[in-house]
Amino acid sequence: MKSKWIKLLAALFAVSLVAAACGSDTADVVEDAVDSGTSDELTAAQEALAAAEEAKEAAEADAAAARDEAEAAATAAADAGETNPLAGTAVTITGSERSANEAGAIQRALDTFAEANDMNITFLGSADWESEINVQVEAGLPPDISFFPQPGKLADFARDNIVVALPDATLGLVDANYPAATASFGVVDGTQFAVPLKQDLKSIVWYQPAAFDAAGYAIPETLDDFTALAAQMIEDGNIPLCVGIGSGTATGWPFTDWVEDMMLRRHSPEMYDQWVAGELDFASDEVSGVMQEIIDLWNTDGMVFADGGTIASTAFGEPNAEGLVNGDCFMHRQANFFATRFPAGTAFADGSDGAVDVFYFPEGDTGRPVLGAGLYAAAFDDRPEVWAVMDYLASADFANTRQVAQLEISGNELSGFLSPHLEADLSLWAPLEQSMLGILAASETFRFDASDLMPGDVGAGTFWTEGTALVNGDTSVAAAAAAIDASWPEADAEEG
Repeated sequence: MKSKWIKLLAALFAVSLVAAACGSDTADVVEDAVDSGTSDELTAAQEALAAAEEAKEAAEADAAAARDEAEAAATAAADAGETNPLAGTAVTITGSERSANEAGAIQRALDTFAEANDMNITFLGSADWESEINVQVEAGLPPDISFFPQPGKLADFARDNIVVALPDATLGLVDANYPAATASFGVVDGTQFAVPLKQDLKSIVWYQPAAFDAAGYAIPETLDDFTALAAQMIEDGNIPLCVGIGSGTATGWPFTDWVEDMMLRRHSPEMYDQWVAGELDFASDEVSGVMQEIIDLWNTDGMVFADGGTIASTAFGEPNAEGLVNGDCFMHRQANFFATRFPAGTAFADGSDGAVDVFYFPEGDTGRPVLGAGLYAAAFDDRPEVWAVMDYLASADFANTRQVAQLEISGNELSGFLSPHLEADLSLWAPLEQSMLGILAASETFRFDASDLMPGDVGAGTFWTEGTALVNGDTSVAAAAAAIDASWPEADAEEG
């Protein structure tokens, strides 16, 4: 509105100058003609005067019209200022996404909405989100909105009346724009508390097809094929896996992902659900057996490349991406968002030497299950500007704008961001990521990340810390499982 005002006032000023110039210049010509006494010059001057007066009248009419338009614009601007509750407001958002690609793209998408509404929106991403959000809540200083990677923690906050249930307008957007199964992870005790923002596919393995072809390796179809391939790679003098579980105060979550994927491959979906609900102990033969299988695999001589010296001291992201690209390892099991960790310019699935692709993490004893995860936005405060931002987060505009920004920032053809929004423009996503969305949509057995669904003290607590100690060799499977089981809230209640 301000720029329109400036243009109108400039036009008005210009028109007034033209009118003034017409009157002044023509009067001088007439005075000169009268003084000269020549009839031809006098006639010409009179004609010029008549033309100038017409031009002046037209200019004055234009000036009047410009004044009317400027006044109308001023009235509209004043009305907008009186009725726009977003003008001058500020909203703060936190989340676990913190890379330049992810956090930068989120901020750009938020800036688009903020600038259009004369407000300020700030996104703060942190590797320590899980611990920081607890501290902020305990101090009575939570953000306005936070992006929850763990529905379990969201449920804890909802039951303690810390986050606010979605109002009808926002709920309507969620119902209209997202698959019911996706939206359900933002529901707590029958009430929708969160907007789905992102969907992740975890049951994939990153590799270089050209490196496989040169070594004569085939993509494994089963877990037995996978372990046989790893053994062959070691025999050939190659390192099968890049592994790192470092992630600030969230260190350990990549180990839990491995446990979850293996649980779905070794045991039934129903047993997985019992485990998530706390009805199947970590100390059970089923869960402990899977944990031991992973530890034995990683501890096999020659199996793992860990850039940081140990698996726990190696960050989950860039070191593994660079190790894969550099040929330090042949495979890395990680979710779709791992795409953001590759060096700029990395080629994906185009058949060229050095290009990176993915294959499905092979099936085990239960068919072809798919493990996934996601992010869910929930509000801590009930203010008009907070819900306006939540409504924007529930729109295809947010998903599309973030996607474009993330591609631009990363310089890669893969963004690492998959949107579950039904109206998102799929043409903005590369074919490889579209195929990932296809895997998610077509999966017969889909389960959400177990640690993200468990109570926060377990899923984002002891499962991570005990898992890290186990990977470091500081504890045994039996001791780690017992410690995790003891941390369940139900166990605390019984002991009390």
